[in-house]
Amino acid sequence: MSHRESAHVFTRDDDRDHLRLLLRIARLYWIDGLDQKEVAAAVGYSRPTVSRLLAQARARGIVTVQVSHPVESALACETRLRSRFGLTEAAVALDRGGGSAAAVGGIAARLIVRRGGERAVVALSNGSSLSALVSAMPPQRWPGSHVVQMIGAIAGADTDAQLVDSPELCRRLADRLGGAHRPLPVPIVVSSATMARAMAREESVRTTLELAGRADIAACGVGAVDADGSSGRILRAYATPAVDAEVRRGGGIAHLAGHHFDAQGRHVPTSLCERLIALDPARLADVAVSLAVAWGREKVAALHAILRTGYVNALATDEPTARALLDFRP
Repeated sequence: MSHRESAHVFTRDDDRDHLRLLLRIARLYWIDGLDQKEVAAAVGYSRPTVSRLLAQARARGIVTVQVSHPVESALACETRLRSRFGLTEAAVALDRGGGSAAAVGGIAARLIVRRGGERAVVALSNGSSLSALVSAMPPQRWPGSHVVQMIGAIAGADTDAQLVDSPELCRRLADRLGGAHRPLPVPIVVSSATMARAMAREESVRTTLELAGRADIAACGVGAVDADGSSGRILRAYATPAVDAEVRRGGGIAHLAGHHFDAQGRHVPTSLCERLIALDPARLADVAVSLAVAWGREKVAALHAILRTGYVNALATDEPTARALLDFRP
């Protein structure tokens, strides 16, 4: 290229022909994937001149570079959740507009696969979120693993309720992991505090709950409490109007493993607690991965409360819920 050509290219920046040249070179290089030598051959200039023209295209904003990925916003939410709530793990599923059960269940299952292993002990509570987790679990070869109930069964459950009940979830997850499961052959709630204490002393119950308290991973659903004190599907059969009134008086807005908590993450004792057969939620604080799995705007206040207990150190949710949770102020 002659000195005259070079002067024409580099001094007449406002010339439309020059802009056309910059566009052509930029497309050949960044869109068509030619290297600088190939671009030089295509436009009839030297490779050093092409290099300078490409730099000029960047400087003039003809070419902009954006580094991004659809998962980037979810990763940012995970970082903020870990920082805000002191979590060791946060898994946020992308908002694809197609429902969250499969997405959150899948990301929770992957977390368990990553943190578990051939001899892992996994404890489960109950609920639809854990059913989604179990359904999404890819088959593993963990012959030494054990899946343990951390809460009793829903007494007299209908078919739909059985699908989210702890015994069925534990059996299904053990099948997926290729290991064994340890049942807890008692109901969630019994008729009296005296009976609950007696059952808790039974060897099969005591050893199962102790194993759950020493699990490598514990996965729990999070229940939300309505304005009237109603605790939803899992506890509906046991929460009488008197219990609902106790929950309201105590400011209960969430429940975890059958126990109620207020907006500050403080336990709300009720007469129902005395009749529960379940792992004490405080034991979750000693589990390496104590995972809450939940999503939906109706769960945001409840999730916030449970994360404030200090009992769970991991969360699996979807992006809309994560953003609402980060913005939430009780």
